[in-house]
Amino acid sequence: MRLSFNDTKARTFIFYGESRTIITLNYFVFLADQGYKENMSWRKVWIMTAQVDFAFTGLQQASDLRFFQGALSFRIHVKEPLGFHNFLKEIKPYWEPRDGYLKEFWEQAFACTLPALGDPEKDDASCTGEECLDSLPGHVFEMSMTGHSYSIYNAVYATAHALHAMHSSMSKYREILWSKRFEFHHLHPWQQGWPISVCNDFCRPGSWKKRKEGEKFCCYDCVPCPEGKISGQKDMVDCIKCPEDQHSSKDKDGCISKVITFLSFEEPLGTGLAILAVSCFLITAFVLGIFIKNKDTPIVKANNQDLTYALLISLLLCFLCSLLFLGKPSTVTCFIRQSAFGIVFSVAVSCVLAKTITVVLAFMATQPGSGLRKWVGKRLSNSIVLSCSLVQAGICMVWLSTTPPFPDLDIHSMTNEIVAECNEGSVVMFYIVLGYLGLLSLISLIVAFFARKLPNSFNEAKFITFSMLIFCSVWMSFVPTYLSTKGKYMVAVEIFSILASSAALLAWIFSIKCYIILLRPDLNSRDQMIRRKKSLKDEPVPVPHEWYQSGDLLIGGIASQVMYTLHTLPFDKHPSDDLFNDTV
Repeated sequence: MRLSFNDTKARTFIFYGESRTIITLNYFVFLADQGYKENMSWRKVWIMTAQVDFAFTGLQQASDLRFFQGALSFRIHVKEPLGFHNFLKEIKPYWEPRDGYLKEFWEQAFACTLPALGDPEKDDASCTGEECLDSLPGHVFEMSMTGHSYSIYNAVYATAHALHAMHSSMSKYREILWSKRFEFHHLHPWQQGWPISVCNDFCRPGSWKKRKEGEKFCCYDCVPCPEGKISGQKDMVDCIKCPEDQHSSKDKDGCISKVITFLSFEEPLGTGLAILAVSCFLITAFVLGIFIKNKDTPIVKANNQDLTYALLISLLLCFLCSLLFLGKPSTVTCFIRQSAFGIVFSVAVSCVLAKTITVVLAFMATQPGSGLRKWVGKRLSNSIVLSCSLVQAGICMVWLSTTPPFPDLDIHSMTNEIVAECNEGSVVMFYIVLGYLGLLSLISLIVAFFARKLPNSFNEAKFITFSMLIFCSVWMSFVPTYLSTKGKYMVAVEIFSILASSAALLAWIFSIKCYIILLRPDLNSRDQMIRRKKSLKDEPVPVPHEWYQSGDLLIGGIASQVMYTLHTLPFDKHPSDDLFNDTV
């Protein structure tokens, strides 16, 4: 640092600082080279604040104040107390052995060392203890009362008088207040004797003072603290914000720690969803058992057994994976629950899509000269399920390998609670999984919708249409509901969507089949399947009874009857010889 005081154009310096600033400035002047001192103009006018005190340390006793000749300072009001000068003369370093400041000041001011009390060893550098403060230069120690000392003197006496008044008041009314069991140890001295506004009473804790426009400064309104802020004392000028892990009390006069919450199995909502998931799982297992037990019956064989079993098993897993969303989130459950949900649901929707496409292709292949016959069979349906599921599995693998979900605490969404949740890691990947699932569902819905007008023998497409319509409606309403919900109820929305969409597939596709197998076994026979039904457009041609086996042409259909018209299929051989060998 080098000060350009030798600038001949500058005659006046406005200086702001305190005592330590003067000490530092004097060091720089003292250490400056002789040429710098000789060239600098000493006739400067200094204008200083009242906080500046021309005090030097003991090491600066050789310095002088000629550098500041002509300085102007705003003087602080000083009134020297009676006997103050004599008090300073009588001060000795051993008055208070525990006063380390006095010992340190004495050694620095007189450039000596104070030996310990009772220590006989003394040398020339030792202090005698009889030194007098009035022998020190004025810039090291002033014997008169300075402005700073007088301010401290007044502050100490003001505090003493306030404490005296407080304890006097407490003693006077001790008996009355004791009967009211008033506790004084929570009362601070500065809470006594506050002036009351001429317009209104004190603002109670939980509110803050808001000045009334156009009225006196002491007139104000008491405004309640907003949510998340408190005021713990009277007449607060502003409310204090609670820490992030705390919330304001009901009266806004204190902060309370937030409670960590999550959708648990014990609370009513979690218990209800868990019971619903387990019930749907057991019903699906029961349906699967029925189909396995009756695997040789026409209605089971006609529904492409592999797709049926795959669909039922995927629905079982759908109901089970909803339980992963209940309970306190952990590293394992957060890591697998969304991916498991996405992959399992993709398998289920792929099975429905494969069923629908197989039915449509089967009818299109019956047209004369159609080249679609080679595509009808198990290989097509298996390829659809496998390819659609692998795409979703690939998306989930990318998600888990880049930004996997992890347990997290949400302290912002709820006012009074900290929500233990699974942070999805990447919201974009989460919606990509949902988007791909929605795409498969929409394709299945469109294909089933166009296949709904097929003959009644193949009207499973109608039930698939209804099931996929409900499925798509559930997940289309899921997105806005999920985004508008906070806390643990977001998890409840997702669980309900999983259960509702899975239950729709189970009910619409398998309920009538189970009804026929259990309650109308007479319809589950080969004779019933080949029963003719009059067509609305063409008169059907009777088909030889011996040409048909159980399940022929009933691809994913409900057991009814089989019919062909003259212009669609010639009957010179068994229809299943070249078209449907791989379907049933």
